[in-house]
Amino acid sequence: MKVLSGLSLLSIIILLFSCAAPRVEIPVYEGVDVREVLNSKNSISVIDTTFSITFEKDEGEMRGEGVLNISRNGDLNLRVYSLGFLALEVTSEKGVIKSNPRIDKNKGRILTEGLRDCLFWWDIEDYKIDEKEGMYLLKNLSREIWLDRKTILPVKQAVSLEDGRELIIHYEGNEKIGDVWYPSRIKIDLLKYSVTLKIKDILFSGSG
Repeated sequence: MKVLSGLSLLSIIILLFSCAAPRVEIPVYEGVDVREVLNSKNSISVIDTTFSITFEKDEGEMRGEGVLNISRNGDLNLRVYSLGFLALEVTSEKGVIKSNPRIDKNKGRILTEGLRDCLFWWDIEDYKIDEKEGMYLLKNLSREIWLDRKTILPVKQAVSLEDGRELIIHYEGNEKIGDVWYPSRIKIDLLKYSVTLKIKDILFSGSG
């Protein structure tokens, strides 16, 4: 009986391991030109995503569910739902921002320029590259992006705005959809505002 019990336990363990989803390792790009890796993403011109979203300001906090369609040129349509009801809709087309209900300038910046630059993080031009403590630092006149040197995925980004203020973006939790790796948790800070996104689904596509 002890032998049979041992065999049954072994069979269960083998079955559990055989059913477990295989772990997908993040590719390592050591020795590969970082520009080559970033350029490989240039075919992506549209991102559709759903996520949970948390707005924080001073001591207040609001949570909801977001649905976003955003283009590389900054055009976007964002809808935020709270308790199943549409709580906020923001559109941006050719730099013209509209929202219902109206939102202040800081929140508008986060939900337009902030979302564009944090999701299309690789779309940076005329940059210089420095290597610091296991990171690549990509820097131009308006943006600084820290990339993990092994995975070429973002860790942090700073975006300088025209009025002298700065958007700070932090990335965590890399996941994969198709052939594209992406950060699944993004936090955007501007002055007293903070917005955190936790990606649920995401689709990267080209313009055709």
